[in-house]
Amino acid sequence: MNPEKTVQEAKADAGCGCVADGRQDGLPVVVIGAGPVGLAAAAQLAGRDQDFLVLEAGEKVGAAMAEWGHVRLFSPWRYDTDAAARRLLEPTGWRLPDAETLPTGAELVRDYLAPLAKVPALAGRIRTGTRVVAVARQGMDVTRTAGREERPLLVRAVARDGAVHDITARAVIDASGTWGRGNPLGHSGLPAPGEQDAAPYLTGPLPDVLGRDRDRFTGRHTLVVGMGHSAANTLLALAELARTEPGTSITWAVRGASVARLYGGGDADGLPARGALGTRLKQAVDNGEIDLVRGFTITGFRTPEGGPAAGPVQVTGQTPDGARTLPADAVVAATGFRPDLDMLREVRVDLDPATEAPAKLAPMIDPNFHSCGTVPPHGERDLAHPETGFYLVGMKSYGRAPTFLMATGYEQVRSVVAALAGDREAADAVQLDLPETGVCSTSLVTEDLLPGTTGQDGGCGTSCSTEPATAGEPASASCCGPSAPEPISIGLGAPAGLGFATGSVHGYSGEAERDDA
Repeated sequence: MNPEKTVQEAKADAGCGCVADGRQDGLPVVVIGAGPVGLAAAAQLAGRDQDFLVLEAGEKVGAAMAEWGHVRLFSPWRYDTDAAARRLLEPTGWRLPDAETLPTGAELVRDYLAPLAKVPALAGRIRTGTRVVAVARQGMDVTRTAGREERPLLVRAVARDGAVHDITARAVIDASGTWGRGNPLGHSGLPAPGEQDAAPYLTGPLPDVLGRDRDRFTGRHTLVVGMGHSAANTLLALAELARTEPGTSITWAVRGASVARLYGGGDADGLPARGALGTRLKQAVDNGEIDLVRGFTITGFRTPEGGPAAGPVQVTGQTPDGARTLPADAVVAATGFRPDLDMLREVRVDLDPATEAPAKLAPMIDPNFHSCGTVPPHGERDLAHPETGFYLVGMKSYGRAPTFLMATGYEQVRSVVAALAGDREAADAVQLDLPETGVCSTSLVTEDLLPGTTGQDGGCGTSCSTEPATAGEPASASCCGPSAPEPISIGLGAPAGLGFATGSVHGYSGEAERDDA
């Protein structure tokens, strides 16, 4: 052992996340969050006969996903479920929906998460309406070292009736995600002056424009801020609404000079659904359905007395041509998310200062250099922290990086649970079984089927990448193989940067202005 390292540092480097001396036998593993990755962790724990408890802040499992239930995923059903979860579901008569269909968030909750929560191995071990407010080491604050690993972890949770419960655990898997903690609209990572007062005008990042929230946008002017797929979803839905509802208008404001990264590679995008999204958005802008304002940095909000009933909010910003004001009846803040780290102040976590992701994972997912899908396989060793037995997984493990892959989260928890069960070999055998185009976040698409399957020109279009590519390198243009991409498996030890072609080059560093952007 390096004498300059503490015991905790050495164990973190080795990826040791288990409690080796057995002093905490009899305590459960606490899983925070009952979304897809949290329930996958529960299924993995059940499969290894490990005691566990799942704590979910929402009133039902998949509560966060249900809030954007109208949105379709980029990936079809065949890549949206966890293997251990399927093993629990299938004896109940559950069958995987059509493998090539793109589910909505609501369908994933209804047809997968809700049935999974009811299987005998999980039922009774999930507490909904229970919000975790802190994780700590029992009897110690974060500064105490002596005897630290001999104490169990402590999870403080608040029930729906306000009662506070302290739960001791031998390990904690935090899969609570980032939903509900959006980035502010102001520049420099800070809220703009007046942003709090403008709250009545602000919507969530994925409002249901054509359904539940339709009346809020009909006949009104909406300002959409942001340059991710959440913004694209909303912009396209608003454009569809404007075609049938007179007086409905849309402005799209971005800080950058180019939107090429969101337009993506069109037919050349490794994920056809995402490529179609970018193509449709570009067409809507070119046709004048959406007014695009580039280089707009928000510097303040002026809210009229009386709020929305008194008129639009005035959103002021700085542009290359000087100050500009955009009036809006509604402002969609599609500016991304950040993790809740306040609840972790009393545990020792090793986070990258830029992404707020686990330090060993951060270089693989840094959005400055990686586009969605260019992450190599990673597992328990990359997710371990100096606090033995504590892990961040799923969307929260990616911190502020907007590149999370659901299937990657499933592999994360498989590896972590194997380590907690003492199966080091399985924990280290990290592989991703994904379509060669990768799997990504969410996208609003009109079609129910993944582009590239039945009725889609045999899957080729004009060009689409199916070859694994080194991060930042252009993908192969050949794809005239099977209509549905064949899965590939990439294991631990793959070359650094190995990932999947996505049509987005170099992450943020590929944002150079293009003539067609």
